[in-house]
Amino acid sequence: MLTSLLNDRKIMPTDFRRWADAHRQFAQGKDRQKVDKLKESIAEDGLEVPILLCINERWRDIYVSDGHHRAIAVIELELTRFPFHWHWIRAGVHIEHEPFPYELLER
Repeated sequence: MLTSLLNDRKIMPTDFRRWADAHRQFAQGKDRQKVDKLKESIAEDGLEVPILLCINERWRDIYVSDGHHRAIAVIELELTRFPFHWHWIRAGVHIEHEPFPYELLER
């Protein structure tokens, strides 16, 4: 997935209203330490745990459901792409094995 899609219009953060809020939260303390450790690890070995994206079935919105620290690390490293898994928000969470519906990003 293109890292540039991690923005407030395409792939939004679940735990924050906007990506700027996530950046602010992760700028200090234990969150900053976690992001810095991830950046070191990613620079050496790549992103080993994919970022989990979810699609709201009703609204077709796309969110990061797991991996906010990883997403911030990827953004700060200015990586072009990141590995991901995805799922629909339905009854239960099941990782999809079908191709990601990229057409939803074109809205």
